[in-house]
Amino acid sequence: MSNHLDPLSNPLNIEIIQEIDNFDLSIMQKHHLRILAHCLHIIKTIKLENSFEYQNKNPLREWCDNQSNKFDDKKFSDLFYEQLESTSKKLSTFSKKIGKNIEDLEINDLVLLVEQR
Repeated sequence: MSNHLDPLSNPLNIEIIQEIDNFDLSIMQKHHLRILAHCLHIIKTIKLENSFEYQNKNPLREWCDNQSNKFDDKKFSDLFYEQLESTSKKLSTFSKKIGKNIEDLEINDLVLLVEQR
């Protein structure tokens, strides 16, 4: 199956992209929002898979390594992991600040985070 048909390979579907485009945000804020939404989707996916696939390991590191295997590029994995780990910490801190679990964050929550910068 090609990636464009796999909903997990494209977490920012057209509806989410249009919703982000409709927010009264600067171009940079919208770009930041798309990146946060993409990272949040990855984090949620990993948490769903974590109970079986990544037991007793660093699930984020394992996920990045698995992704980099597609490209046979260890540097990609390291950089991707650093970026996702940083974003994961940011989202975790923010979710606690607003009294939610990271898995319960929604696009409107991410807008609040972007607007705070």
